[in-house]
Amino acid sequence: MNNEYFSFELQKVDPETGARAGVFHTPHGDILTPVYMPVGTQATVKGVLPKDLKEIGSQIVLSNTYHLYMRPGDELIRRAGGLHKFMNWDRPILTDSGGFQVFSLASLNKITDSGVTFSSHVDGSYHTFTPELAMRIQHNLGSDIVMAFDECSEYGYTYEQAKAAMERTGRWLERCAAAHPAPEQALFPIVQGNFYRDLRLESVRRCLPYVKHGIAIGGLSVGEPKPLMYEMLEAIRPALPEDVPRYLMGVGSPDCLVEGVLRGVDMFDCVLATRVARNGTALTSRGKVVVRNGKYKEDFTPLDPECDCYCCRNYTKAYLRHLVNVGEMAGGMLLSLHNIAYLHRLMRGLRESILGGYVKDYVREFYKKQEADAR
Repeated sequence: MNNEYFSFELQKVDPETGARAGVFHTPHGDILTPVYMPVGTQATVKGVLPKDLKEIGSQIVLSNTYHLYMRPGDELIRRAGGLHKFMNWDRPILTDSGGFQVFSLASLNKITDSGVTFSSHVDGSYHTFTPELAMRIQHNLGSDIVMAFDECSEYGYTYEQAKAAMERTGRWLERCAAAHPAPEQALFPIVQGNFYRDLRLESVRRCLPYVKHGIAIGGLSVGEPKPLMYEMLEAIRPALPEDVPRYLMGVGSPDCLVEGVLRGVDMFDCVLATRVARNGTALTSRGKVVVRNGKYKEDFTPLDPECDCYCCRNYTKAYLRHLVNVGEMAGGMLLSLHNIAYLHRLMRGLRESILGGYVKDYVREFYKKQEADAR
């Protein structure tokens, strides 16, 4: 679906798996899909400068409505010229609605059809998020892609609890759409329904009238076994529209990226790449490397023999282990840069294999390498 600001070109669909390659045209540039989006929660990707993100191929970053509303405030960012100018990022930005954080970070919250009243994790002050407020904040931020305000139900919810949350998400979506007049921002509805197939399909049905430029899948990767997440993706795939990007929220481990792509997903985000980096773990083509471990003390080889990022070109596991173990911030910075670069390279490889007609062979080789012992 197209307008003067957004359009999606589906270039190829693998006939056997349903994996897709496309181009999403946005006001701040084209996004080649499938794509992994680094998370810049508070208007920065932790430990990685914008120029370095560009060098390793980041096409789009994600920021968080809840956190930016709390600090420094969406009105301040609006006065600064919007989030692109504020954080000096001239490529696309996606903002989530803040719904997940309202439910996961607040020590106390009260959910009604009107919205959610909660206490701030910053100072304990009380706030109320409504669909209208979530839209206003994201409009002030000026992001390219905005998310509808939703209720993310937890893994383990009963059917009745999950149904109530899904239905409320649908009602909130109607209000988000009514409060979203900005054609330069693409509103993505969010599919909920927990781990009940019929609720997921009903949520897709409720989203479809509001799908103009993309659709998101929420409430997965919340502690459930991975096969259950894949089952839900397979259940809803036939019902999802073909002509817009499909965004799986909060998923970013290498295996889940691969399996998501094989199930027709186009866009992913997750904090995992930078979070594990700050704890001394690298994602590599040969599996995870926990560089703080003693076996790397005298290992003078790069993290990943297949990687050409700044970290792998210039530093060894032994040096990175030293940085991590003495608490130098450069360790987390270099590992974060590498991990994001690795996920970008993985997604580029998936895209090329879809276009080239050999995606199953690519995935088979991916797992073969991942199962090998990391050097």
